[in-house]
Amino acid sequence: MQQVHPVYAGMARTIFDVMSGLAREHGAINLGQGFPEEQGPPELIEAAARALREKSNQYPPGAGLQELREAVCHFYRDRQGLELTSEQVIVTSGATEAIAAAVLALVKTGDEVILFQPAYDAYAPMVRRAGGVPVSVPLAPPLWCYEAEPLEAAITPRTRLIMFNDPLNPAGTAASAAELAMLAEACIRHDLIAICDDVWEDVRFDGQVHRSLISMPGMADRAVKIGSAGKIFGLTGWKVGWLCAAPDMADLLGRAHQFLTYTTPPALQWAVAEGLAMPQSLVAPQREVWAASRQRLKAGLEGAGYGVLPNAATWFLCIDLAASGIALPDRDFSERAVREAGVASIPLSALFEGEDRPEHILRLCFTKPDDQLDEAVERLARFRLQMAR
Repeated sequence: MQQVHPVYAGMARTIFDVMSGLAREHGAINLGQGFPEEQGPPELIEAAARALREKSNQYPPGAGLQELREAVCHFYRDRQGLELTSEQVIVTSGATEAIAAAVLALVKTGDEVILFQPAYDAYAPMVRRAGGVPVSVPLAPPLWCYEAEPLEAAITPRTRLIMFNDPLNPAGTAASAAELAMLAEACIRHDLIAICDDVWEDVRFDGQVHRSLISMPGMADRAVKIGSAGKIFGLTGWKVGWLCAAPDMADLLGRAHQFLTYTTPPALQWAVAEGLAMPQSLVAPQREVWAASRQRLKAGLEGAGYGVLPNAATWFLCIDLAASGIALPDRDFSERAVREAGVASIPLSALFEGEDRPEHILRLCFTKPDDQLDEAVERLARFRLQMAR
C-alpha cells in the first residue's frame, strides 16, 4: 500500500471547500468563499481575447513575459514608490503558487516560520511540506494589532522567516506605520526573511495607501513581495500572480517556481500587463462598487443587531457573535446558518492553528450583487432572532 505524505495524511478538507459544498447542497447564498460575482473589467477581458487571437499561445518564458514583468515594476513605482527591475519579478500561476515557491525556496528542514494568526489556511501546510515548523503568533480581535512582545517571545535561534499578510485576510485590517517599523526592526535584528503576502494591497478603502514591508529601511534584501492580479482586478479565476525580491533572491525563487507550474497562460499575462498600465480612472468604478457593497452589508448587519468589526481592506467583513448576543461558537453558528438560514460564511477559528483561538468571529464576503446581500441580511436577521429565543 502506498504511503501518503504525513503533511497531508491527517489533513481535513479546507473550510472554504466545506462551506461552499454546503452552500451548493442547501441552495444557500455563498458569502463564504471570496470572489466577486461580476465578470471583471471588460477592457482586460477584451485584451485577453485579443491576445489569444493575435499573439503566441505557446510556452512563455518561465519567469514570465517581459511585458508583464515590466508592467509590475511600473505599477509599483507609480502606486507605491518602489524601484524594481524586471529581473526582480517572477510571474506565477496565482499568489498561492507564489507563496509555495517562496516557502520551498527559502525554508530548510527544521526552520521555524512565524505565522500571525488568523492566517490564510495554505501557509502552515506549505511550511510543513518544506520541512519547516510553523510557529503561531495570535492576533486579538477587534483590531488584530501586531505587537512586539508576543513576536519576540516566539522568535528562537531556529526562526528563519515570518509570513506577513497585509492587508490581513480574513480580518480585513491593515497594519499601521508603527507596526511595519516594529516588524522591520525585528527582522533586521534577528536576521529574518519576510514573505510579504500583499495580495490585498490595492483593495483598500477610506483613502488608505498601501506601504509594503519590503519598502521599509533595511528590508529590500530580506523580503519577498507577493502580488495578485486576481485581487487587483477581481479576476480570481485567471490565477496570475508574481513574486518580487532582490535579484539574487529572485533567482532562487525562480528556480523553485520552474518546478511548480513553470509558466502561466500567456494571453492572461499580456492582458494583465495592459491592465496594470491602465489609468486608475478605468478601474475606479469597480472599486466604488466594492466600497458600496461593503457599506451596504455593514449597514444591513448592524441594523439586524450584529456587531461588525472594523474593516479597512479586502472583500470581507467580520462579525462578533458574542457582541451580537449569540452564544454559539463560530463553527456551530456557521454550519447551522448555512443549513437553517441559507447563508454560508467562514468561521475564523478554522483559520487559526493551536488552542489560543477566538471562537466568536465570522467572516462574510461582500463583493456580491445587492439583492444577494439584502437577502442574506434578511435571512441572518431572522436567524439571529431565532438564536435569541
